[in-house]
Amino acid sequence: MKVAVVLSGCGVFDGAEIHESVLTTLALVRAGAEVEFLAPDIPQARVVNHLTGEVAVGETRNVMVEAARIARGKVKNIATANSQDYAAVFFPGGFGAAWNLSDFASKGADCTVQADVLAFAQAMADAGKPACYICIAPAIIPKVYGAGASLTIGNDTDTAAAIQSMGGQHISCPVREFVVDKQRKIVSTPAYMLAQNIAEAATGIDAAVTATLALVE
Repeated sequence: MKVAVVLSGCGVFDGAEIHESVLTTLALVRAGAEVEFLAPDIPQARVVNHLTGEVAVGETRNVMVEAARIARGKVKNIATANSQDYAAVFFPGGFGAAWNLSDFASKGADCTVQADVLAFAQAMADAGKPACYICIAPAIIPKVYGAGASLTIGNDTDTAAAIQSMGGQHISCPVREFVVDKQRKIVSTPAYMLAQNIAEAATGIDAAVTATLALVE
């Protein structure tokens, strides 16, 4: 089966979290899935120097070009992707999910999801296809599925409150576990919202990937 992995750039502070992206891909390939990487062809909301943690003022980068670093060059513009081609979709975390795929980082509960990302995610949802959201990426779930969707980002109080105010049903969850909304076929796991090391992140991601693929009809 072919599945989509949506990347938000490259690097935890301004793009896709690299460990989460690689762990998700590894789990999928080991499960026998064919992975295709997608990303929006847009400028990054900001660029961060990952050595210092400071915003690189005046520097610009493209989300899809940066995502190609993780995808080893093979990444497709999500605006041209057809939801009918995929059995499921996976959203690794990293601040890019909250800066590039959406503006949750700056607007919180008043955020919007980037138009091409929203169109693809909603098309998958409308077709009843499973989706897995990792780390901070679940924050956009209420904007995709509407009120009532169950999800987790771990146990961060402020983020959970913003999700609740958007209509999401936040469920606290340990790093090695996941939450399933069976009605909507959504799986979410905290990963580096809680993980202290790559092994902890891997345990939760592996379990979430397995649970998501089990929902494919």
